[in-house]
Amino acid sequence: MGETLLDARQSRILRALVESYIQTAAPVGSGTLSKAPQSKLSAATIRNVMA
Repeated sequence: MGETLLDARQSRILRALVESYIQTAAPVGSGTLSKAPQSKLSAATIRNVMA
């Protein structure tokens, strides 16, 4: 089975998603991640990366 590596952007988004889920125990959407103070990405960009 091939190995898929994440680039820096994908890794940051995945980390933020997992951390948010751990803190809230609720589904995390792209809008939630894009509104985070450290996020400079739009919700659409985050959705595209998560797809």
